[in-house]
Amino acid sequence: MNRILPLKDIMLVEVKSEIAAGTRGASLGIDAVKIASLDLESDYFTRFDSEEVENVNDILFDGYAHPHAKFIDGVLTMEKRVCSKVGEVLKVNNFPIVLAGDHSTAAGTICGIKQTFADKRLGVIWIDAHADMHTPYTTPSGNMHGMPLAMVSNLDNKDCQINNPKGETVEMWEELKRIGGEGAKISLSDVVFISVRDFEEPEKFLMQQHNITNFSTQQVRSEGVAAIAAKALELLKDCDLIYISFDVDSMDSKFSVGTGTPVPNGLTVEEAKELNTILIKDPKVIAWEMVEVNPTLDTENKMAENAFEILEATTNALLEK
Repeated sequence: MNRILPLKDIMLVEVKSEIAAGTRGASLGIDAVKIASLDLESDYFTRFDSEEVENVNDILFDGYAHPHAKFIDGVLTMEKRVCSKVGEVLKVNNFPIVLAGDHSTAAGTICGIKQTFADKRLGVIWIDAHADMHTPYTTPSGNMHGMPLAMVSNLDNKDCQINNPKGETVEMWEELKRIGGEGAKISLSDVVFISVRDFEEPEKFLMQQHNITNFSTQQVRSEGVAAIAAKALELLKDCDLIYISFDVDSMDSKFSVGTGTPVPNGLTVEEAKELNTILIKDPKVIAWEMVEVNPTLDTENKMAENAFEILEATTNALLEK
């Protein structure tokens, strides 16, 4: 089967932003992955053109003024920039492989896809330990890397409200939800989770309300990676396009020490590699993203090496299609 859109070339989009994370260091993840490629004697980063999205990490030194949406002013800037860059890549039929620091910028990627293909129904495969569906009204931490799916779904989830964000925060939150066009960019019913295992009650509420399927690590292991990949794609059969977001903390904490929020009972490196290489071959897949490598939490750059092996294998699988 041919791709829904003809693939001209792969473009690496580097987003060295970490303003939405709770732990510092994710902005160094992309360079750590590049170092891993050298250590593994790969020519990967000479094979593809890349463009870097300018970051605003310097605002971290100023402290945050919005406790229920930390650094939301910077997040707003970054989402707009990522949306624009991903849109530029897609408009010339290139395939964006987005390498990002914290996971919040996945919202920008989704907005860029929808801004470019406004009439297409977009499905999302979210491979992650976390559901990332909080809002300023529900967040226990205020860290906005836990909010990207709510941003693009145009949700507040006030049914589960525990916070009262101030007016300026709400204004910027509303602006975030309008990036890439008015209204929701995706429906949560068109999201499939894989290995999500650490979430709070407000997120559980949305998962149940929108009937989101979450394939657990145990299901991946008992049914097999290929079977779960096939089921995930079948659930999105009515979507025109698919975006895959791979957070390295989807892997078990013993394989993902070098990430901000490691969680036990996750995927192995081989399972993550097989899963991504199968999924990216589907002709509806329009973009792939990898996030949250943090070498400051690691020893011997092991997380970056694991991540790079998955990145290279996934890219090669895309090229084989």
